[in-house]
Amino acid sequence: MTLRHCPSTATMRDDTLLTHLGRDPAGHAGTVNTPVYRSSTFIWPDTSTLENHLRQADDPHYRGHIYGRNGNPTTAAFEDAVARLEGGFRGLIMPSGLAAIVGAVLAVARSGDHILVTDNCYWHARQVFDQVLPRYGIQATYFAPMLGEDIAGLIRPNTRLVYAEAPGSSTFEVQDVPTLARVAHAHGALLMLDNTWATPLFFKAFEHGADISIHAATKYLVGHSDAMLGVIVTTEALYATVRETVRHLGYIASADDAYLGLRGLRTLGVRLRQHERSALTVAHWLQQRPEVAQVLHPALPEATGHALFKRDFLGSTGLFGVVLKPITEPLIKTFLESLNLFAMGASWGGFESLIRPQQCAPSAQIAPGVLLRLHVGLEAVEDLIADLQQGFEHLKFTQRSPRSLP
Repeated sequence: MTLRHCPSTATMRDDTLLTHLGRDPAGHAGTVNTPVYRSSTFIWPDTSTLENHLRQADDPHYRGHIYGRNGNPTTAAFEDAVARLEGGFRGLIMPSGLAAIVGAVLAVARSGDHILVTDNCYWHARQVFDQVLPRYGIQATYFAPMLGEDIAGLIRPNTRLVYAEAPGSSTFEVQDVPTLARVAHAHGALLMLDNTWATPLFFKAFEHGADISIHAATKYLVGHSDAMLGVIVTTEALYATVRETVRHLGYIASADDAYLGLRGLRTLGVRLRQHERSALTVAHWLQQRPEVAQVLHPALPEATGHALFKRDFLGSTGLFGVVLKPITEPLIKTFLESLNLFAMGASWGGFESLIRPQQCAPSAQIAPGVLLRLHVGLEAVEDLIADLQQGFEHLKFTQRSPRSLP
């Protein structure tokens, strides 16, 4: 970012950074937004320039471009913007959030290593830990998300990594990230955090001890449900290792998707504040419904880990869970299919509201019933509540209706 008459961005607030990071009009013919560089090949005017590029290629501070798989000005702008927001050294753009998880883990873990994984992690990440990593001699075991200090009892001599997710993808417990980081570091292990839910705006991963932070940028960072994107942010000590691994594996995202990520950053602050307000309004409304057994939202005082949320987080977002009282499968299908604004979809973080059934392991923290995951979008919250209201009323009508004649 180049700002005239401004020697440093260190004192700027996040909303200002969101507006200006990843932009350099002077370096791009005066364009306000960094252009899309669709580049596989870069050519050099002479051999000395070529040799200079190759000589510096392994320097983590070098920002020159050699080949499209290593990035281009558009992808670099997105990487730097996210890393600056989060307080890390530098970012690495990836083609999806899952690619960010896999690439980061493979960069720091070796055959014979052990990793500790929070038991409330993203389901597809768990499949990687259970089905893919063992092929490479890496063993994963799981720990209760609220274990905190007692995680020390699970660390082995070969434990290389503690993988945390705050809050958890399905059950939304908030982990004690600083404690997990402190215990991991005391035993020579790293802490990796999936920070997709809070984004760099609402949780500063590196201030709380993370060594690596990963994001499914597909979600809130892009924000418009139209691009697949991931990003890994690291400390300076780990950047070269992680960069070398993910680029050797061939991971890169297109400049077009990087551009959409940069575009999403410009409105991240205003979008998240709207998501937060509306989601909390819906969550409080749901708590009053007779059909609801429990609402799983980190910002609610009753939530598991709420005190940690209040201590460490700067805000909440639009994704949370709701447990309906025990209900038959046909009736839950009736409820879901009666909704108009809450569409059934697998993702979240876009402008639209979504709902889907969610499976999780039995937990003393979760009331018996049917777990649904809601993403509250940017629609008028009154309309969203009216949609849920008619869904519940439709459910009651179905329950009262006599059985159809054969």
